Amino acid sequence: MYTEFYNLNGRPFQLTPDPRFYVDTQTHRKAMAYLTYGLGQGEGFIIITGDVGAGKTTLVGRLLQTIDRSKLVVANIVTSLVDADNLLKMIATGLGINAENLDVATLLTRIENFLRVQHQQGRRVLLIVDEAQNLPIGSLEQLRMLSNFSAGAQPLSQTILLGQPEFREKLANSSELEQLRQRVIASHHLEPMRRDEIPAYVENRLALCGWSGDPTFTDDAYDALFDYSGGVPRKLNNLCARVLLFGALEEKHEIDETIVREVTDDLQRDNAPRDREKIIPPNSASLAAVPAAAPQVQPVAGIGGGAAATIDDRLIARIDRLEHYASENDRNLRQVLRILSDLVEQNEVERGPYGVSRSA
Repeated sequence: MYTEFYNLNGRPFQLTPDPRFYVDTQTHRKAMAYLTYGLGQGEGFIIITGDVGAGKTTLVGRLLQTIDRSKLVVANIVTSLVDADNLLKMIATGLGINAENLDVATLLTRIENFLRVQHQQGRRVLLIVDEAQNLPIGSLEQLRMLSNFSAGAQPLSQTILLGQPEFREKLANSSELEQLRQRVIASHHLEPMRRDEIPAYVENRLALCGWSGDPTFTDDAYDALFDYSGGVPRKLNNLCARVLLFGALEEKHEIDETIVREVTDDLQRDNAPRDREKIIPPNSASLAAVPAAAPQVQPVAGIGGGAAATIDDRLIARIDRLEHYASENDRNLRQVLRILSDLVEQNEVERGPYGVSRSA
């Protein structure tokens, strides 16, 4: 909806990671330097960590756009809580090896043979393992064992591990991972963006979708965007998409702090815990069950020439409940519209088997 109103040719703040939208912030620039250095070494492990939504996947996607893919076979592995044997199957699948009904020894042999064939053809294998914080110790050790395959002094594969901050803690504190730690040749932790980097980030993504200055963003709008997102790219993307949707619905061509605060207030209300009893709609049966009793009255001045008038407290309570129910209905409808908008943005996302994609 907002793309048409603002004459954009794409969705600048989609949730799906897209290396086209990579922005060279200070922390991402450092991470890219470590990745480039590590790939140049051609061995060991490169580790990139960051909070949820920090841009790890987009960063690596950008890296892969800059390298000679004819000399590198890349297998992307999105892990969950998988043991060592299942991780081997995921790796084999990512490399195009049929892993069905194979025991571990046979699987390892086929993976090693694949690595050697690639080496003979002048190609190196790069494993990219996402969500590494979910891997058990045994699975991480299996990755280390794979890194031992070599042709003479030349390693046959290299691994990039992407994970959340707890992965750094696991790696640093586990005595069982000492050998893996010794094979780490480069690492970086992605920090959130600084406040002064927010305008360039937002405007760069808009420009890639044909933005010509409509809408404009005020300085205090950028302050509010930073306050809510904390500089985390995914949170900022989600907020900006909601802000543009709000702006389109309200036909706004300038985004200011008031608009951003209104959207963030809605988001906070949507995410707040709810008291289920408060959103139960009133009905005649429940009201009929109220015992008939003498109504409590209040005198109201200025009615009937100073005569006392009465207001039924039960009627006031009923009106209050009806107003609350109407307000809830309005808020729920707005939330449904937001969910539908997110679903439209994600309808192009496709995943392969085991959450694995392969490229060469």
